[in-house]
Amino acid sequence: MLPISESIVRQHASPKSYLRGAEYYRSGAVIDLQRRGNSIYAQVEGREISPYRVNIDFALGEIETSGCTCEYNFGGWCKHIVATLLTCLHSPTEIVERPPLASLLDRIDLVQTQGLVQELVNRHPELLDEIDWFVSSIATLNAIVTSSEEPRLKLDTAYFSSRVQRIFREGLRQLEYGTEEDPITDDLIDLIDEARAFSHRGDGLSAIDILEAITQAITSEFSEVNDYGWESYEVLPPLDRAWTEAILSAEIGTDEAIDLEVMLKMWQDELEASFEMSLTALERGWTDPTLQQILNGENSLSLWPAGRPIFADELATIRLEILDRQRRYAEYLNLAIAEGMMQQYLIKLAALGQIDRVMVAAQTQMDTADTAFALAQVLRDDGYIAEALVIAKLGIELIGSRRYEFAIWTRDFAVESGDRSLALTSGIQAFKTKPSLWNYQQVSELAGEEWLQLKPDLLQILRQADAWGSIAAKVDIFLHEGEIEEAIAAVNTDNYYHSASIQRVMDAAIATHPDWVIDRARPPAESIMNQGKSESYREAVEWLKKVRSAYLAQNKAAQWSAYRSQLIELHGRKRKLMELFKSL
Repeated sequence: MLPISESIVRQHASPKSYLRGAEYYRSGAVIDLQRRGNSIYAQVEGREISPYRVNIDFALGEIETSGCTCEYNFGGWCKHIVATLLTCLHSPTEIVERPPLASLLDRIDLVQTQGLVQELVNRHPELLDEIDWFVSSIATLNAIVTSSEEPRLKLDTAYFSSRVQRIFREGLRQLEYGTEEDPITDDLIDLIDEARAFSHRGDGLSAIDILEAITQAITSEFSEVNDYGWESYEVLPPLDRAWTEAILSAEIGTDEAIDLEVMLKMWQDELEASFEMSLTALERGWTDPTLQQILNGENSLSLWPAGRPIFADELATIRLEILDRQRRYAEYLNLAIAEGMMQQYLIKLAALGQIDRVMVAAQTQMDTADTAFALAQVLRDDGYIAEALVIAKLGIELIGSRRYEFAIWTRDFAVESGDRSLALTSGIQAFKTKPSLWNYQQVSELAGEEWLQLKPDLLQILRQADAWGSIAAKVDIFLHEGEIEEAIAAVNTDNYYHSASIQRVMDAAIATHPDWVIDRARPPAESIMNQGKSESYREAVEWLKKVRSAYLAQNKAAQWSAYRSQLIELHGRKRKLMELFKSL
């Protein structure tokens, strides 16, 4: 049995693709349907002379990948994939079981396999490029995993140039076709990451060779795809970072450094990019006198006396990563403290087992909730429970981008550790950062007998909340507390008439505030009907149901009938709307 259902197909295809695919299935357009192991292969007859080829792979009880030779690229599965899956689902007897590729290859030896590949290339010459790329990628992978103590391998950098050209060629075809997605950026970043792998194993010179091929190829192809609207701004920062890592991971001679500087500046101009970080790394390297003093413990010095550049933190992070890989821990700590990288400093101290130093330094140098969160996690994972709780207490009031996550983590950790006071404090912090009914109830549970004293403070925090999602939280909590007028006040600031929160408040307020329900529900319904938005008529009727319920709650059935008759007289020619009116 294949893990296929109507709902799965509908979920992954647009409504239009699903309907067209269903038509293809019913017309018998799916031919040569085969199952080979965990894969389905099919041909689907369409507008072209040759059928489209579909392949679908299954793994772990679900569809893992799917592909089709058509040019559809508008999100979700194309109609040919839909037709194939519907045929598998509704006409499984059409599936022919065939041996998978691995089983077929097991039947022949190495010489016969080479003969097979040669014959396929003779019949389909375009496969030669695919084979070339595949073999080169294996060679690249082997070079990456080779021990750094072995002699440096000379890489085939033409492989990387070809990869870039192929990415741009295929991306250009999709851009010409009108795709709204970016068909280039992710593939280029993946390729850049392959170069970074060499830096991470200490082979900066190979990384430089690869990056030179990649950057030159990007420069050569850039202008053409730029004319089609492709933006390079997401690719260039990772490229600059990769260059910086490679430069700092290699021993570069003076002549090579001059040549590399010229190339980086040339590419910078042609790509309208900024390689300022990699150029700075090339200029300073590891021999910069000030840097050397800092690495040796002169932490009062500054690498940037004229002002800290925008890339300073990233450059410091790269240097720290290299020092860490080289196990130069004393220099790591000296650079981290000099550059103000307190999170890296404290966590490295903890990793080195210097817990006493960690606890002393954290008192004065732990500056953000993010740092406290990371450090507390490391300490807890290493078994330093009491120390982790102390760090959480010190950091729970600090600011940071992960403040909410830290508060939730600390709350749960404190509950596990039996520290009720810290659990309550962090629960309140979580509610302040992101009010929700769940967080409100968590504080209520943790507070116990203190809840009646804390509750007014939390409700006041809720009233003042104005972040995204706060209206939904106000509705949830005020309705939970039976505070209908407070809930009404919250949604009265919401001008988005499709808001589910407004309708929830209406349902709760019909008995006590029917006039408000009528005044709030009529405008969006009338707006939809007056503008003739037929696709939204059902929504308009849902608003009118609120109006009807509010009239009936006041025993004003006659007023409702009059209003309904008025609407029918005004919109009686809108047949789709009148059909929906029957539910009223």
